[in-house]
Amino acid sequence: MRKLLPQLPRAAALHTARARFRHGGVLAYATESCFGLGCDPFNVHAIRRILAIKARPNHKGLIVIAANLAQLRPLIRPLTPAQLAVVNQYWPGPYTFLLPASRRVPHLLRGRHDKIAVRITGHGPAAALCQALGSPLVSTSANRAGQKSLRTARACRIAFGERVHTLSGRIGKRRKPSTIIDLDSGRVLR
Repeated sequence: MRKLLPQLPRAAALHTARARFRHGGVLAYATESCFGLGCDPFNVHAIRRILAIKARPNHKGLIVIAANLAQLRPLIRPLTPAQLAVVNQYWPGPYTFLLPASRRVPHLLRGRHDKIAVRITGHGPAAALCQALGSPLVSTSANRAGQKSLRTARACRIAFGERVHTLSGRIGKRRKPSTIIDLDSGRVLR
């Protein structure tokens, strides 16, 4: 039996995604459990676009995914060896940690919190997208606030049309969104 490799976006689609990302556009892409909406985590205008598309309140904050810890470093304060040991037990994988945000993090990204929600994704295509963009990526479920998360590229194209650049891809096998853990307290929030 042949093992299937994860479906990665084609070169032309990645080229367009990079251009949209750099110019403040919103991307829809496959993640562990659903399609996500993403943008440059340092572009406030792009973050506002996502919040408007989702009709999501500004105070909630958003998750950021990355392919590796180096991509997250500009977003978080330095971690102690003990903190690194904890997150390394879970990453890459479907575990989002609340970590102290660096001063560079836009207020809209962290909402009313002093921490930022970050994850090194274990979903191959999402990690490859972060690698291709050379950046971490905002990652919030592709849906309007309070509605069911979209699970296909086709559903994203229908729901968002030209407002979002949708990349083809397959979601992972998880049925639930990532687990969210506050690193300082160890409390599981979702």
